[in-house]
Amino acid sequence: MSVKMVDALMVIQLPYQKIFNGNNFPSILSPKLYDQFNLFKFTQTIREQKLYIESLVNSSGALLLRGFPVKTASDFNQVVEAFGYEELPYVGGAAPRTNVVGRVFTANESPPDQKIPFHHEMAQVPEFPSKLFFFCEEEPRIGGETPIVLSHVIYDKMKERFPDFVEKLETHGLIYTRVLGAGDDPSSPIGRGWQSTFLTKDKSIAEERAARLGMKLEWTEDGVKTIMGPIPAIKYDKTRGRKVWFNSMVAAYTGWKDDRNDPVKAVTYGDGTPLPADIIYKCLELLDEECVAIPWQKGDILLIDNWAVLHSRRPFDPPRRVLASLCK
Repeated sequence: MSVKMVDALMVIQLPYQKIFNGNNFPSILSPKLYDQFNLFKFTQTIREQKLYIESLVNSSGALLLRGFPVKTASDFNQVVEAFGYEELPYVGGAAPRTNVVGRVFTANESPPDQKIPFHHEMAQVPEFPSKLFFFCEEEPRIGGETPIVLSHVIYDKMKERFPDFVEKLETHGLIYTRVLGAGDDPSSPIGRGWQSTFLTKDKSIAEERAARLGMKLEWTEDGVKTIMGPIPAIKYDKTRGRKVWFNSMVAAYTGWKDDRNDPVKAVTYGDGTPLPADIIYKCLELLDEECVAIPWQKGDILLIDNWAVLHSRRPFDPPRRVLASLCK
């Protein structure tokens, strides 16, 4: 394990990392002297070293903070606050989540035996977070990693292997369709009901909030069908000057399955025609090949640039408690 010192922080390397264009993915920071670090010192260091920390995120796409004195959801909330990013309300997302404290929520609460496929957070709606924080309050007994993969790498390789498919995606975009009940269904990875999706029990207010997202609603006897799109499947990352695979296509096509939803119908080209299953599964294989999956340790914080990185979740043996916070 190699080490580079910057004031109170150390850049470390683990064998799980990959190197892209000379940058470690993800970057990893640890305290130089753990015994001299408490939560106050950690949050103070974040404020003082924010430009340096952000430079690591910008160059790598993701940053793992390991070995810092962060033990509870409240501690994690203080760390998120120290970065000074504006909170993004979770409106329009599919995953069932519960507010824990402050701006901290549970991560996707779907059952532990289910894999959550790769996606950019809230890529299926126009208002998505620019940054995500994940915190491991309790590490899994087995499995449960949060694999991450660089989006521009996936775009470049998909364009090289399937140029006609990527061209059609860039031309037409995607349409996402999801059927929601009124309440949340914790047995489903997309089980967020319409009342928590739109933060209201009033259908007219839900319609107003959906309209602001560009989403159409079709009410049924016991729920609602949401139709979003056409929405771009490829975006341009202005910060880094490159195209990114900014979508939830694989996640929707392979994972949006429950009693109400058929994943094959959950996402189509923007002109309404079906996507080619063989290429979707080739993309899934590519995502798995290119990803990095570092096993969680209690107290870990993972900061992801949502413009640069897709993430997923592997099945696990409980216990596991990973919390999240979304930022504009």
